[in-house]
Amino acid sequence: MFGPGKLGIGELVLLFTIALVIFGPDKLPQLGKSMGEAINQFKNASKEITDGISDSLNDKDKQES
Repeated sequence: MFGPGKLGIGELVLLFTIALVIFGPDKLPQLGKSMGEAINQFKNASKEITDGISDSLNDKDKQES
């Protein structure tokens, strides 16, 4: 529905329903919070790596000048 390889509304509802049955209504908020924290940690780590590489390249360019 939203392009090749992406999930549509129907698929998202199906996944949410399966998750609700497997984990139960008590565990879903904890699961969502854990997934959100993991995504944020991944974003921060990738930003730090990108910044480190960028800084290294800038330092190298300054040394060559």
